[in-house]
Amino acid sequence: MLEKVVIANRGEIALRILRACRELGIKTVAVHSTADADLMHVRLADESVCIGPASATESYLNIPAIISAAEITDAVGIHPGYGFLAENADFAEQVEKSGFTFIGPSADVINLMGDKVSAIAAMKKAGVPCVPGSDGPLGDNEKDNLAMGKRIGYPVIIKAAGGGGGRGMRVVHKEEELLKAISLTKSEAGSVFGNDMVYMEKFLETPRHVEIQVLADGHGNAIHLGERDCSMQRRHQKVVEEAPAPGITDQMRKHIGERCVQACKQLGYRGAGTFEFLYEKGEFYFIEMNTRVQVEHPVSELISGVDIIKEQLRIASNQPLSFKQEDIQLKGHAIECRINAEDPDTFIPSPGVIKRFHAPGGPGIRIDSHIYASYKVPPYYDSMIGKLITYGETREVAIQRMQMALEEIVIDGIKTNIPLQKRILADANFQKGGTNIHYLERQMFAETD
Repeated sequence: MLEKVVIANRGEIALRILRACRELGIKTVAVHSTADADLMHVRLADESVCIGPASATESYLNIPAIISAAEITDAVGIHPGYGFLAENADFAEQVEKSGFTFIGPSADVINLMGDKVSAIAAMKKAGVPCVPGSDGPLGDNEKDNLAMGKRIGYPVIIKAAGGGGGRGMRVVHKEEELLKAISLTKSEAGSVFGNDMVYMEKFLETPRHVEIQVLADGHGNAIHLGERDCSMQRRHQKVVEEAPAPGITDQMRKHIGERCVQACKQLGYRGAGTFEFLYEKGEFYFIEMNTRVQVEHPVSELISGVDIIKEQLRIASNQPLSFKQEDIQLKGHAIECRINAEDPDTFIPSPGVIKRFHAPGGPGIRIDSHIYASYKVPPYYDSMIGKLITYGETREVAIQRMQMALEEIVIDGIKTNIPLQKRILADANFQKGGTNIHYLERQMFAETD
């Protein structure tokens, strides 16, 4: 087992990693910016190192500073969490070259999956279903591009190969709009992502976002932990997640899960990962693979009984997976609400001091959060301050417990999105299950306009 690990992140995920390390007897090093000296995991870690000022560019994205922190504390591994450097192939490579263990897949695999075009090609080779599209980057031949749009069928979507977070994509409904959309997306991709490569796909109009959680040990063993539904989104950002996805049968889960496991084996994948799909009319269409732990991993943990972070640490310690696929029995239902420090109507961030905090409790309720009374939420980072997760024997019980938990939780001193989460949980169509990725913005917000 790794003896000491640097946690190269902040907030709730840093605290989550620290707790998993403690359970495995691994010593921890918390790295932090000057703005984050009072974070809970910094207080609890065996050692802490300040790696720079408040700006993420000068601290949590500062590769030399993080590696230096590992060197001066005699750590042996670095866990990137999610966000920041978690899917940065250069970071993974520099960590390994510096003699440390990167707790995640190899730099080559991160690179392969980070480029949407190469990722789709790899998935097709592994038999994973993909959205009909250009099967590669678009060239400059306008006639060929117009013919491709016609072949795929409108509407289509133009995507940046290096895009993410909802940026670098344009929907095209008519042939006469195609060439301008390609040009604009290429220009945006070049300036934002440093890579102007774009590709074309069929645009699915009312899909759901369904993803498969996988674990692989790099020794040829891989398993999946079923699927999550992450369709409740605003501006391509997830708001509520649940597992399993409503309406997905055991047969469908087995079929798509086996394809993802096979892809992991072909890639030589190591660690935790997520295959993201658009799901429409009974069909799965691969869109991307996230080569890290996801924000919503707790819902998969609750229905499978597998501690995903501990498995990451074991795999990085060169141990085989603790489970075989036949050991995984999915039971019950879990829901996660992201709790953000933001105005629930305008979504403007709301940093400041938390004057009072009360965590909800009771059967089937879990909260992953780094906040506490008197904690000052800084204005420099993502607004998420915690995740409220509930588990029940059925989806209905999980929803009831989430509604109770949202009533019980108290966060005073700043604004949060808890009122929005209450609205979502009370919505009849959400309670029915199976809403698409546009539902939150097009229907729920439209009702209050």
